Amino acid sequence: MKTIGYVRVSTSMQGLSIEAQKAKIRAYCDTYDLTLDEIIVDDGKSGATLNRPGMNRLLDMVADGAVGDLVVTRLDRLTHSMRDLQALLHDDLKEVKLHSVIERVDTSTASGRFVLNVLMSVAEWERECVGERTSAALRAKLARGEKVGRAPYGFRWDEGRLVEAPAEQQNASIIRELREQGLTLRDIKAELEARGILNRSGRASWSLAVLSRVVA
Repeated sequence: MKTIGYVRVSTSMQGLSIEAQKAKIRAYCDTYDLTLDEIIVDDGKSGATLNRPGMNRLLDMVADGAVGDLVVTRLDRLTHSMRDLQALLHDDLKEVKLHSVIERVDTSTASGRFVLNVLMSVAEWERECVGERTSAALRAKLARGEKVGRAPYGFRWDEGRLVEAPAEQQNASIIRELREQGLTLRDIKAELEARGILNRSGRASWSLAVLSRVVA
């Protein structure tokens, strides 16, 4: 099986460039005697969604049993969502040895898997803390009758108040039920589109970012 590197930058990223990530991956593979077969690139793609050309190609290769080792510079190059990362590791990448250069993760070892679990737990805790602070600020503004941005999926604005949107609430329930059945966000997207369930814009095309917020 192959050793594949994966690199990604978003349009707003100020960190490692594509070439810098490639260099770190090559150096890592040289250090640990891994024969690097290919580096897959997603250039100018956000980590908020898994629906990227390079990621889709990588997951297709994994599904075909062609990937033995996957090397990234950081875990957030795969995704910014802890839920999506957990889904990737437990589903799509469960048979793949994952190596993160900067975080010193190597899931082929017990210590590497332990470090990964710690990193994921800390990131999940941070995400929940941010969510709690955001929710508190939103409730305070709503209590003052202020309208705050676009209504989250499942709700709509009504004279400055956030009220439920029945049709979207029904779709949100379906999304959460599919998630509870163990489906990944990619699987949920495919299922919704197969059923012809329309998004907020009236199209049968769902964003993984929207689905991620619904199940969060």
